Amino acid sequence: MTNIAFIGLGNMGGPMAENLIKAGHNLTVYDLNKDVVAKAVQAGAKKADSAIAALTNAKVIISMLPNGSIVKSLYTGKNGLINHISKDVLVIDSSTIAADDARHVATACKLKGINMVDAPVSGGTAAAIAGTLTFICGGEVEAFEKAKPILDAMGKNIFHAGASGAGQVAKICNNMLLAVHMIGTAEALNMGTRQGLDAGVLSEIMKASSGNNWSLQVYNPYPDVMPNVPSSNDYQGGFMTNLMSKDLGLAQELASKSHSPIPLGAAAGQLYELHKYNGQGTKDFSSILQMLQEKS
Repeated sequence: MTNIAFIGLGNMGGPMAENLIKAGHNLTVYDLNKDVVAKAVQAGAKKADSAIAALTNAKVIISMLPNGSIVKSLYTGKNGLINHISKDVLVIDSSTIAADDARHVATACKLKGINMVDAPVSGGTAAAIAGTLTFICGGEVEAFEKAKPILDAMGKNIFHAGASGAGQVAKICNNMLLAVHMIGTAEALNMGTRQGLDAGVLSEIMKASSGNNWSLQVYNPYPDVMPNVPSSNDYQGGFMTNLMSKDLGLAQELASKSHSPIPLGAAAGQLYELHKYNGQGTKDFSSILQMLQEKS
């Protein structure tokens, strides 16, 4: 099995690391949060005291970090990891960041002769725990083929979207659509329940009708309609509003650069920005329902 350095053990990274351990890989992990490191160690990982220390004997590096600035700092900043990585090591970054940031890191790696794949994920924490994530990859075909057996331990669907940065472009398009249909789903459920309908019954009706979508199928935003989703746990866990707001900002940047009109994406971005500044940034993004419920 493969020696892997895993950096970033948040809501998504932690379960991803555990699935790699279950698949028999040898993991050395690093995160600033000691509690999540301790949990990974309990699952069978080795602890590193720094990101650089995690690289010892590693043949693959996987990073799962909050934003592009942190990713660029990790790899290409002062004393960045690319100064400590040998040419036979594969870099996989599963953070959701701007495509240009992913290309920046990929170019820096290429100049050092290092293979790098941007491989953001879709599916949420439930899929991360179950090992059924979708990986959307950008990079050279050779690098993607090397990454695929590793990604298979964490995901069900592995796509090669194109050259470096393509994974990020596809992921941002997907998350913009996710935000739009989550808001639409929340609006419909809120309107129906205010008219006396049962949220569970209405959800089943829409799932069997033309309004069916992923939010209804596996991530219902209405509390206690669906077990094991954030809405049934006071919107804790899952994909934070802060992160959705960040991704919609990336979508706006991408739209501006490509001269692509995104009226619904822009409206979703404004709503999530408002929700964030109302103090709900750390709640799951499906908590947008609560903002709608507060409006008379």
